[in-house]
Amino acid sequence: MSAPAVHLGIEVLAADPPKWLQGRRLGLLCNQASCDRAFRHSREILAGAFPGGLISLFTPQHGFFADKQDNMIETAHGRDPFSGLPVWSLYGETRTPTPAMLADIDVLVIDIQDVGTRVYTFFSTVAYCLKACAAAGRQVLVLDRPNPLGGLAVEGNLLAGDCRSFVGLYPLPMRHGLTVAEFARLANDGFGIGADLSVIPMAGWQRGMLFPDTGLPWVFPSPNMPTFAAALVYPGQVLWEGTNVSEGRGTTMPFELCGAPYWQPAAIRERLSAPDLAGAILRPVAFEPTANKWQGSFCCGFQIHVTDPVTFQPYRLSLALLRACLALYPEALAYKPPPYEYEFERLPLDLILGSRALRLALEAGADLADLVAGWQEDLASYRERVASHLLYPAAPEVPGDVQEGSG
Repeated sequence: MSAPAVHLGIEVLAADPPKWLQGRRLGLLCNQASCDRAFRHSREILAGAFPGGLISLFTPQHGFFADKQDNMIETAHGRDPFSGLPVWSLYGETRTPTPAMLADIDVLVIDIQDVGTRVYTFFSTVAYCLKACAAAGRQVLVLDRPNPLGGLAVEGNLLAGDCRSFVGLYPLPMRHGLTVAEFARLANDGFGIGADLSVIPMAGWQRGMLFPDTGLPWVFPSPNMPTFAAALVYPGQVLWEGTNVSEGRGTTMPFELCGAPYWQPAAIRERLSAPDLAGAILRPVAFEPTANKWQGSFCCGFQIHVTDPVTFQPYRLSLALLRACLALYPEALAYKPPPYEYEFERLPLDLILGSRALRLALEAGADLADLVAGWQEDLASYRERVASHLLYPAAPEVPGDVQEGSG
């Protein structure tokens, strides 16, 4: 039996344009990945459905065309060369829409593709937009898109309050299991933003679907997220951004590759347990980044080959790799100093992990299985908290250890 067809929020809107949007002045938060299955961009679809209604575009980190790199590589305001519409950057002089940006619109439409990981900054941008629209008396409409990692498995510790930043505003786990519209509902109602929020859900999406199950084309939402394979490992591999280990930026396989000149793959591999490697094979490789960390240097490391995405636990695997490197290379492994995503004092790795205590425990050589067990109660509470904000049914259950977010 084939899976039902998945229709994006923008496609549902196009099939039956909401009458309440007629005659309203619209802004659209989007980037170049905001396309339907035929690669037609959402700004074209909205302009066709509501002639003269779309008057401005807003864009998150990496810019409208996803051409800017990571960590405070800002985008200026501009004008879309294709539609001629003004483009307001929400990753430049400000990360929050200003009253002037919202002055000429009635409704801010949000249609962006998230990647299912807490530190990906698009959720923060959505939250800031909700807050700004609540303050300005503007309505918000979220057009939903799939969580590429599905909506069943959650993984990792919840964000601690002292680690709140642009890479994590709310107590979510690293792999959060939410779509953009579900997060918007959670932030708006569960965390008290109180904007005038509406959503258009997808049709046909189920929580057990990974992105390939949807039949939709992958359009990269940021320059180092070129494939679903990169998104699948990202909830763990992103932690290398807080260290001097290469996360594969500057290669053709960002996040699938990791390593450094001082790594010895065999020694690292010996320190990993079978649960750490569930659903994945680490293939020893060497690579030379053409940009970013270790540019032009010969790095030894691994490519992560995911053999079973249902049992694969990206956060646990990368934590295990970090723990091994802390033990093997205490002098060579270094943490990235601030600034990181507009935080100028706190350690970037703590912000990425969402917990200073977790970093200290890894440094002390704590057993990873104990750490994973320690956050299960919080994950259970998280599931209860988000339940009323979910929009889609569950597919057949995945194995219990991952279903319960074993990390």
